[in-house]
Amino acid sequence: MYKSILVPIDLADTDLAKPAIATAATLSHTWSGSVRLLNVLPMTPVMLAEYVPADFDSQQRETSEEALAIVARESGIEPERISAVVRQGGIYHEILEEAAAMKADLIVMTSHRPAMRTYFLGSNAGHVVRYAKCSVLVVRH
Repeated sequence: MYKSILVPIDLADTDLAKPAIATAATLSHTWSGSVRLLNVLPMTPVMLAEYVPADFDSQQRETSEEALAIVARESGIEPERISAVVRQGGIYHEILEEAAAMKADLIVMTSHRPAMRTYFLGSNAGHVVRYAKCSVLVVRH
């Protein structure tokens, strides 16, 4: 049923992602599916561009790829069933783009407990749930 699972991860808080990774691992094992870990890097604001090294974006991407590789190794998912990708841009937009690109059957993501500000502004998880073309499973930490 779920052959292709996308798991967005915030590398600044990998503990938050552990329940989503564990859920994706169980589902991929049950359905013989694959899991793709995704980290989205924010765009460097134009006003900061002159204050950071010229290769700042590539350094960030390399660091994120290395961190995702570690998370993938520690996930308990067989190496042939897990992959990782780093994208850059708006968080929920890039999650939806990656889900479409890989033809994901399911997005598994964690979400913080809702705060008052998310009721007015919306959260990334909320946007993904509303606009994804596939099923979305939000796992609470």
